[in-house]
Amino acid sequence: MSYTYNPIYTHFKGNDISRSELIQRMVVQTIIKSKLSDKERSWSKVFELKHSSSVIQIGRILGQKRGLKIDLIEVICALHDIYVNSTGRVTDHAHKGAPIAKKMLEKTKMFSKEEIKIIVQAVRNHSDKHVFNKNKYDELIKDADVFDCGLYEGVHDAYVFEKSPSICRTYFDRIIKVRKELGLPYDKRWEKVELIEQGKKYYEQRKK
Repeated sequence: MSYTYNPIYTHFKGNDISRSELIQRMVVQTIIKSKLSDKERSWSKVFELKHSSSVIQIGRILGQKRGLKIDLIEVICALHDIYVNSTGRVTDHAHKGAPIAKKMLEKTKMFSKEEIKIIVQAVRNHSDKHVFNKNKYDELIKDADVFDCGLYEGVHDAYVFEKSPSICRTYFDRIIKVRKELGLPYDKRWEKVELIEQGKKYYEQRKK
């Protein structure tokens, strides 16, 4: 028995979807269809799906507040981790993901050369959270990415454990900035670049 959906909104079904929706669907399908198990992946498929979708939504909100072109924001956010989605690996995933994103965009024949340049550059630069530039699309994906990650349990301590204090500080400053931009309550965790008690216990146990 087939399901009849509202023709006004496609729910990503069929071919009558926007170019942004097409890219979003391609990314989701890349994750779902991957034969790499979670044991072989740096992240789980569940996290990749959750993170990709929520970064897109956060990107939409920030894009509206900052007056940017929303469908470009959606595509940048959808493609920012495409190397991870395709290979399961996170090492240098931003730089390695840029050519994959470029190829996907060109294949659709729906984006101009200038749009592809904007999108691919933002994908390439999104992991350089410590670098601040005047490109609003680059800066938005950096902010949306780190803000979304900061909403998950244990991420504060994971950043402290994995990154240098100076790099970690730039990540946390972005989170503080976005929280303020969105009118969210002050969260004192992001002021300190040190493990909280729970994190200390966890990493001490791992060292034993």
